[in-house]
Amino acid sequence: MKVLYFHQHFSSPNGSAGIRSYCMSRCLVERGHQVTLVCGSYLESNTGLMGPFINGQRRGVVDGIEVIEFELAYANKDNFIKRTSTFIKYALRGLKLIFTEKYDLIFATTTPLTAGIPGIVGRWFRNKPFVFEVRDLWPELPRAMGVITNPFVLALMSVLEWVSYHSAHHVIALSPGIAEGIKKKGISREKITLVPNGCDLDIFNTKVKAWRPSEISDSDMLVLFAGTHGIANGLDSVLDAASELLHRGRYDIKFLFLGQGKLKSSLIHRANEEGLDNVIFHKPVDKKTLAGLMSSTDIGLQILANIPVFYYGTSPNKFFDYISAGVPVLNNYPGWLSEMINENGCGFSVPPNDPIAFADVLEKAADNRIDLKLKGSKARKLAIEKFDRKILASKWVEPLEALYSDKLKKIDDYKR
Repeated sequence: MKVLYFHQHFSSPNGSAGIRSYCMSRCLVERGHQVTLVCGSYLESNTGLMGPFINGQRRGVVDGIEVIEFELAYANKDNFIKRTSTFIKYALRGLKLIFTEKYDLIFATTTPLTAGIPGIVGRWFRNKPFVFEVRDLWPELPRAMGVITNPFVLALMSVLEWVSYHSAHHVIALSPGIAEGIKKKGISREKITLVPNGCDLDIFNTKVKAWRPSEISDSDMLVLFAGTHGIANGLDSVLDAASELLHRGRYDIKFLFLGQGKLKSSLIHRANEEGLDNVIFHKPVDKKTLAGLMSSTDIGLQILANIPVFYYGTSPNKFFDYISAGVPVLNNYPGWLSEMINENGCGFSVPPNDPIAFADVLEKAADNRIDLKLKGSKARKLAIEKFDRKILASKWVEPLEALYSDKLKKIDDYKR
């Protein structure tokens, strides 16, 4: 089977972005299939291709995956118009491949939602099996966040969402809430498979050199946020807790913000204005370097703005990276991750927008490092038992192989 795989923000492990698509593609290759991965040029990614762009694209093989990279630069800090333009250009260039590439099945993953457009066209105009993977519910999410308010744009997105789901032969959801949201759009439960983000146990189990920024001593409790600094993340709540801890004289608790995003500069400005010298900002790092930092981290922060659609409708990479490394997690919103943390004793849950409770938990953790280590062990246990990426990848590939087998059977029956 040859899969034409659309993921605009694809990255190899050498980048600082999530590597779900890399791992899933590798699973296909290891099972004897061929993969052509179509992507853009995401700021935090590293596609593995080094050659020059020719006529707006470059092509090559990365760890057995054929990669086609469009010369379409994208960053989370881009404004709405630029981001939308990049999304549309990617979809339109992908359409050309639908009619020129040789493939047996189309797979497309969000975000953005427009990544599904080539799959829709391939299903209806080339009669190809199409699998659609949903990482976030759109337009529910941007509507709830207030990021998109134009009713015409929201209506167009709703139409695209409906057409994407109903065009797909199978839909993969990354969280329970996403699966339920897809079902509410009229998709039968039999056509939906839940495959959350997973844990890269090999990366975080490899012996690496532990490190910390120079501003954080070995005796400090290192509290890490590793991810996008955007509107959805609600990171002012962390600065609120940092301010509260300084007022309490807890200079031994240090916060590290690792990553990029639209609000990073404003967060840095606020920290400087308020003299929050217990907060340190750092650029993104690749997975191997992140593993070294994680081995020196005491608590990982799973932070989001208090928006109900997030409660069951997200599957954050950072959470799975934390537990892969055996780092206990502090979560600040209700939902399936909060419930899982409490059930497995692998971290802490605090109410949204409550800097006092946030600071109380961190202060107690800093005073009881033995219990913190125990929670870290439970986090690693959860990663191994429930979220091993290799096991999840096998579950992910099953509907693709089943669709391809059905297609071959229909062709064989037709010939007879």
